[in-house]
Amino acid sequence: QVQPVESGGGSVQAGGSLRLSCVLSRDTANKHCLHWLRQAPGKEREGVAAIARGGTTSYTDSVKGRFTISKDNAKNTLYLQMNSLRPEDTAMYYCATGEPWYQCAPASVSTYTTWGQGTQVTVFS
Repeated sequence: QVQPVESGGGSVQAGGSLRLSCVLSRDTANKHCLHWLRQAPGKEREGVAAIARGGTTSYTDSVKGRFTISKDNAKNTLYLQMNSLRPEDTAMYYCATGEPWYQCAPASVSTYTTWGQGTQVTVFS
């Protein structure tokens, strides 16, 4: 049985929290930047958060102060802790690599590559 890449999504009330996980291959885990992105129905993909190999993080403005991206190098796992969730956070969430490879800021990434099915996050008011 193939293990899902992304996990941890669910349905929560506004103000609640979820922690997303993404299992990475060893090669992917060593990429310069790793990203979480989301896509809501009828909307374009949106970069949410990124973490550089050295640990520097960056976030899109709408999630700053609420979401935290982190990585466990020993487990080759990427995380996204989401607090104070809002209905507008409802989307399918994916982990990804991005191009240009050296860009970690979500606003500077031109294309993303995902490899999983994503995990659905639904926030109801």
